[in-house]
Amino acid sequence: MTEQEQQTEELRCIGCGSIIQTEDPNGLGYTPKSALEKGKETGELYCQRCFRLRHYNEIAPVSLTDDDFLRLLNQIRDANALIVYVVDVFDFNGSLIPGLHRFVGDNPVLLVGNKEDLLPRSLRRPKLTDWIRQQANIAGLRPIDTVLVSAKKNHQIDHLLDVIEKYRHNRDVYVVGVTNVGKSTLINQIIKQRTGVKELITTSRFPGTTLDKIEIPLDDGHVLVDTPGIIHQEQMAHVLSPKDLKIVAPQKEIKPKTYQLNDGQTLFLGGVARFDYLHGERAGMVAYFDNNLPIHRTKLNNADNFYAKHLGDLLTPPTSDEKNEFPPLERYEFHITEKSDIVFEGLGWITVPAKTTVAAWVPKGVGALVRRAMI
Repeated sequence: MTEQEQQTEELRCIGCGSIIQTEDPNGLGYTPKSALEKGKETGELYCQRCFRLRHYNEIAPVSLTDDDFLRLLNQIRDANALIVYVVDVFDFNGSLIPGLHRFVGDNPVLLVGNKEDLLPRSLRRPKLTDWIRQQANIAGLRPIDTVLVSAKKNHQIDHLLDVIEKYRHNRDVYVVGVTNVGKSTLINQIIKQRTGVKELITTSRFPGTTLDKIEIPLDDGHVLVDTPGIIHQEQMAHVLSPKDLKIVAPQKEIKPKTYQLNDGQTLFLGGVARFDYLHGERAGMVAYFDNNLPIHRTKLNNADNFYAKHLGDLLTPPTSDEKNEFPPLERYEFHITEKSDIVFEGLGWITVPAKTTVAAWVPKGVGALVRRAMI
């Protein structure tokens, strides 16, 4: 072991949890030697990636593999802990961890719906809580309780801490979730509540901010563990540039838009997705997307030509200089028998009535699905 390795062996970035190293600028945990010495003096030791993310909003690629993330989560199976499972209520289906039961073992799961501030205030929160619980049951989960919060707005964090204490029973707490659900923002709020320290953990809208588990001491000698976000490959965040992601990822309460459609009409959701009304009576379709996402209506029989002609200018994002790199759209057809949501994972959804046939187009690799209507 080199002298440098000995010096940095136990040092970890307080932003993402990576082991600090000063030799490989492209590796995880890299920080210049000068920054290492300064960080040791101040007690605020960040890797270069987290430093740039915090101060310049510069996004660096994640070099951990899916297997690395899953291997870390496997440790939960052998733990005796309360599992706090964080989902994004705006992108519920895209924030589900497939086969979570394999990782939690016999440990109880507390389901936390984050970003509730993005949904219309007219949606009653008890109804939303019940909807989330039912959707979790469909996915095979049986949470002991469900809590709605907004980590960004610091809403209901005190209540969440009380619920955690109620079910913890002098055990560790593991916080799990896929990337982009606001998990690190939630952890930051918990730390702030408990210690007064602001923004200890690096937060970002982009996948893969937390690169190793981070342990936060609790009063009784146990710890609250922030685990790395599981990368959900079907998220829209993986096909959009950081600039475009800011346009389609809601940052404030969404305002639903109703479109009276005849069959044979198409809605383009910017240039990133498409909705076709194939068969049914004239009906109102309610769109739930970021308020800044431009939506264009056209005739179905002209939709292909319209997309080819206007992608990158009228239909943005992507922008004109990014459209050649954007994945082609793939089509999914749905026959609707009851009021349902057509979900464009990571983007939003359109609520459609019963007795209709519709199609959803999403970038190759991104998921589209039908679910029972949330609203």
